[in-house]
Amino acid sequence: MKHKTILLSLLVIFGLMLASCAAPEAEVTTESVVEEAAEEVAEAEVDPTACNVAAPSEPITVNVYGWTFDIMDYYAEELEKCTEVENIDVEVQLLDSATVSENVRLALSTGGDSPYDIVHGANSQMIEWGSEGWIMPLNDLIDKYRDEYDLDDISDAAWAGSVVDGNIYGIPVVGNTLHLAYRSDLFEQYNLEVPTTYDEIIAACEVLKDEPSIDVPFTMDVSAGWAWEIEFLAFIRSYGGDFLNEDNSPAFNSPEGVEAATKMKEVVDACMGDAHLSYGYETNAIAMANGSIAFTQIWASATNDMVDPEQSDFADVIKFAPAAAPKPGSLLGGSAWNDYYAIPTTTTVDPELLFLMIMHAADAQSMQEAAKFGIVTRTSITEGGVPYLAAANETIANGVGIYQVNPPIPLARAALGNWMPFIGSGEMTAQEALDAAAEEYITEATAQGYLTGD
Repeated sequence: MKHKTILLSLLVIFGLMLASCAAPEAEVTTESVVEEAAEEVAEAEVDPTACNVAAPSEPITVNVYGWTFDIMDYYAEELEKCTEVENIDVEVQLLDSATVSENVRLALSTGGDSPYDIVHGANSQMIEWGSEGWIMPLNDLIDKYRDEYDLDDISDAAWAGSVVDGNIYGIPVVGNTLHLAYRSDLFEQYNLEVPTTYDEIIAACEVLKDEPSIDVPFTMDVSAGWAWEIEFLAFIRSYGGDFLNEDNSPAFNSPEGVEAATKMKEVVDACMGDAHLSYGYETNAIAMANGSIAFTQIWASATNDMVDPEQSDFADVIKFAPAAAPKPGSLLGGSAWNDYYAIPTTTTVDPELLFLMIMHAADAQSMQEAAKFGIVTRTSITEGGVPYLAAANETIANGVGIYQVNPPIPLARAALGNWMPFIGSGEMTAQEALDAAAEEYITEATAQGYLTGD
């Protein structure tokens, strides 16, 4: 009996020893599996290319509305990634800028639920839509997520174009300006220097006008009233004037304004003629690509296709230069623009969710990729893939800047757009057209309370 007891004890001890030896191995295996799983989850959570927003509790559709060019097309694709989030469906519609601006104005001015949830606009739209209360101030959301998304990395100048009375109405995602694109082969053939003033542009047009391979030497977009007005801002600022005085009275029909508009007419007559007044910037980009014009004043954002060998016959000889100065020795004739995403006040979708979707599209990872297609707004991103970057940046730095951030500016712009085409057609002198625009502006500004009528 004693021997059986000893044997039983030895078996128990041996079993415990085996258990103690096996336990650590099982524990290590379990911890290893847990750690690997945790790492996989962490990697999935920090994927910088995914739309990492929380799924809403109910299915929603987010309607994104804007106009198309390469870099904004890229951002639209980034927003569409949010469709991968449960209960979110993203619908994107991209048209031309004039159509978008008018449709947003019509839709948001009614006061009903907005058909759009995220809208794309430039400086001028931010001033108009923000002043009217059609898009919501984003200050609180910007402050809340400033550190998480490093929003101080976006330049102060970019934010400034969307600020009205201290309220920030848009998230700036693109920088833009008007500058020169030219065929270097023709400039070399005729021994021409790239123009730095509009007088030099006129002189180059005189040299190139008989070149048989082109239809017209030079173009700038004066295809519509709004296009005349945009170019006019650059000209009048270069001549030392502006659109409005401090008391909101019109300044654009001043001697500086008349001199600026007269110079615009001189350029149109010397370089374009009546037949090419209808050339918009899209047409100008195509004309550069097929070689039918020698040089043009064009939006930086509209130039990518003309240097794409698959879409341009002259991709290898098209070069870029800063905008020329309308008045020699003064500011360059290119204004500073930004493109923004904004949130309509009457959207039926949670604004914070929409803001976070914009943050996904505008974070540092996304903008680094966007820099291949255009000028981004984060100051930490100093290199990109666009050949016009140096010319655009010099134009922005030494150009005429942004519109006055002032609620009645849209009224001045509308009046100028209504009357300035008559200068191009020769039906009115510069003074007559600008005075007519001033009269229209005064009537509307007085009715809306921006002028006292005294």
